[in-house]
Amino acid sequence: MIEEDIEAIESGYEFLLAFAAQGRPAQTETGPGPHARPTIEGIAAAMSNIATAFSDSSDDFEQVIAHDCRNAGAALGFILGQEKIGSEIVDNLNASIHLRAVLTDLFLYSEALKPLDTDGGAESSGSGGVETYDASKK
Repeated sequence: MIEEDIEAIESGYEFLLAFAAQGRPAQTETGPGPHARPTIEGIAAAMSNIATAFSDSSDDFEQVIAHDCRNAGAALGFILGQEKIGSEIVDNLNASIHLRAVLTDLFLYSEALKPLDTDGGAESSGSGGVETYDASKK
């Protein structure tokens, strides 16, 4: 389920980038969309799930992710508490160091979880599955 939550956060962030670029005025979300609120709610739920899943982890980095998800969740909750949501506030949310920390954490975490490349593009260093890349091989 972590993978689904990571996907919800990453795809939600992409939507919010596009939403912010539209220059929509702050307004109560009614009528035809797209609207930012459902996406922000989905991101907040996914971050809450991840924070809960990692809260008792003995892995230091998973603890960092849980902490960053809680911090970003506070920013998301603040936005969701606003009656009107427009492009400007979403743009500021996108720029938030808290949201960016979660995204960077999850990119790193996801990359570490991928299986080792078996097509010869990367060579195993023989040290516990750590990948190395040989730029001389193309």
